[in-house]
Amino acid sequence: MSVKELLRSHTSVRKYTGEEIPKEKIIDLIQTAQMAASSHFVQAYSVILVTDEEKKQKLGELSKNEFQFQTAGAALLFCVDFKRLEAAGKKHGVDIVVDTAENLLVGVVDAAIFAQNFVVAAEAEGYGICYIGGARNNPKEISELFNLPDHVFPLFAMTVGKPTKRNETKPRLPVKAILHENEYDADKYDALLDEYDAIMEKYYASRSSNQKVSNWTKQMADFLKEHRRPFIKEFLASKGFTWK
Repeated sequence: MSVKELLRSHTSVRKYTGEEIPKEKIIDLIQTAQMAASSHFVQAYSVILVTDEEKKQKLGELSKNEFQFQTAGAALLFCVDFKRLEAAGKKHGVDIVVDTAENLLVGVVDAAIFAQNFVVAAEAEGYGICYIGGARNNPKEISELFNLPDHVFPLFAMTVGKPTKRNETKPRLPVKAILHENEYDADKYDALLDEYDAIMEKYYASRSSNQKVSNWTKQMADFLKEHRRPFIKEFLASKGFTWK
């Protein structure tokens, strides 16, 4: 499979065979992921490999995704991390500035690019993955579970393993809906979203499992009509990110 074919075949996996992934393999995939681009080379991320079964179960509970963790071959927690950079500054007698909105963005982007590199490497070797954004449901408790210090916070978890089956790929937005040439064009959305809704309605009705009657705009309207995880800003401040 070419790299392009691999990227176009991605689907989230929520049920695995339970086959354990050797620690050496996870380390190899992480080393590959580390070659990801990083803003100013700060590499503002860390990842926790969860091998303790009690902690893995608790992470699943706190993320509200218990089922996935029960069958996964490996469980990971990806974190934004400025603690290591703080230590680097101290080696030179410098107290680094952490609590800015810019640094928060840098850390999130760094961690996300690193994680996606890990995903591509894992899928290239036949594994499946699922990002677990539910780790942000209980970030304080998860931080305590894994002893995360100040200037480090959980961004998302991830399950990895051999899939029991491969799901159909989910249709993405038409390229013309996300591609703008020379200037932003919001006028095209009404027509393009109608087109995409029709595609998604057909997909949801015909896929091999979990069929439903729905479309993309209805799901997004329902998802975004409320303030989600309103505690995140206060939690980030408690970790030393005060949006200065």
